Amino acid sequence: MANCVSDLIQYRGLFQMILVLGIGGSFPFGFHISVINYPSRHIRTFINETWIERYGYPLHHETIKLLWSFIVSVYGIGGVLGSLSCGFLTTRYRKKKCQIVTNLIMLVAALFMAFCKMAKSFEMILIGRFLYGIGAGFSLTIHPQYVGEISPKKLRGFSNATLSVFLTLGKVSGQIFGLRELLGNESLWPLLLASTGLTALIQLIMLPFFPDSPSYLLIQKGNEDAFMKAIKQLWGEGDHQAEIDDILKEKAAMKSTKNLRVLELFKERSLRWQLYILVTVMTTLQLSGVNAIYFYSFEVFRTARFEEDLIPYVSLGIGMCECLSSIVCELQWRLWDVEALQEHLLSALISGSSLIERFGRRMLLCGGYVLMIFVLALLTMTLSLQHQFFWMHYFSVALIFLFVICYGIGPSGATASIMTEIFSQSFRPSAFLINGCISWTWLFVLGMIFPYIVESLGPFCFLIFLGSLVFSTIFTYLFLPETKGKSIMEIKGEFNKLNFGKKQAVNTENNLSKEHTFCTKL
Repeated sequence: MANCVSDLIQYRGLFQMILVLGIGGSFPFGFHISVINYPSRHIRTFINETWIERYGYPLHHETIKLLWSFIVSVYGIGGVLGSLSCGFLTTRYRKKKCQIVTNLIMLVAALFMAFCKMAKSFEMILIGRFLYGIGAGFSLTIHPQYVGEISPKKLRGFSNATLSVFLTLGKVSGQIFGLRELLGNESLWPLLLASTGLTALIQLIMLPFFPDSPSYLLIQKGNEDAFMKAIKQLWGEGDHQAEIDDILKEKAAMKSTKNLRVLELFKERSLRWQLYILVTVMTTLQLSGVNAIYFYSFEVFRTARFEEDLIPYVSLGIGMCECLSSIVCELQWRLWDVEALQEHLLSALISGSSLIERFGRRMLLCGGYVLMIFVLALLTMTLSLQHQFFWMHYFSVALIFLFVICYGIGPSGATASIMTEIFSQSFRPSAFLINGCISWTWLFVLGMIFPYIVESLGPFCFLIFLGSLVFSTIFTYLFLPETKGKSIMEIKGEFNKLNFGKKQAVNTENNLSKEHTFCTKL
């Protein structure tokens, strides 16, 4: 127990920075995924009333529906633009500075949201949500890279998985504050949409007190003094020579390489299978059905014939399930050992002794996909039979809860770890640009077309997501190597076997520069 406490104190700088990055990183993204459902009726009424006041006649129902779909999906357009800009800007101006500017964008967006009703302008909602998308596009690209780079190897899985924890906390916060008893009512909904301005302000104040990532300072800046200072602030006093050697190996291997642009990344043979994995896994994350449920959970539950007053609370329950399952992903399933519970919780934080570290990324990803396929098949069946049995829609909701739990424990945390670990420092900006464009494009497409899919296909709308999950399960099982406990160069060696064949991969590894040692003591 004493060792766990001392380790917690040693890494307190790292944990503090993870908290600050999460508050202004994936948290706002999750918040705006879920919160838009709650004031939906008030916003539609506001659009119609504003139009009547301006032009003297009401809008057609289909026009309001189209405008509403655009308000939901313009978030994705902003996200694509943010992701496209982020790769170039982070390479030129560094991640920390870009994240600070992102907070300013989020604050401007919050002001548009806060004053839209006072100004009687639904266009301000569109502009505010578009700016939120740009800010979230930056944050979701910077956050996983930054967190992965500041963490030692033994804590990398835990640190990367916090991305999904903060994302789900954002979703739950949006659902809680969106309840009509709090900010989701007719008079306060503009404040609800503006509330992430507070998280942006917190990160804007706190982030300047933390360093750039150690690998960035040594590999790209060549500043050994700043590198050692950053390690001391984040990892505390102690022997970190093994970690330093890994960073130096990466630096030595990168002497003959350069930062590749996106088109150059696609042409690079040594990254071919990493890109296949990236495209497959990120597309599946968006086409798994989870975001569609959050965007249009109210429509899904109306299809399941739930009472209107109960729907916000059922949606909140779903968010709580995903949040708890993401946190469970951080811990081992040994919590029944009551005597060791307190010590286990601390040691899980320190040693990365989490599900993602215990079972590995590949197993959690494939296992999660398989469970989600099974649940979606049952959900399609129960939704199609709900008109025949009055109790069937309760079973449908239980399956939606189970689906979200499987997502939170499996793909949610594992995907973030994989995306950070399969690319080295010089390739990450362009890789995450591609990552962001895929995610935000699918988010925009789903936001625009999913209500029409629900209207056309009814209970069979989830079959689209089921097909995506089946393909991804087979692909990742066959071609994704396990990355647990491996350095960046070891993971690169695994992919070289796919990119060049086993014989050429051995020759490539033998040609790497000799190991360097950094003898400076902390």
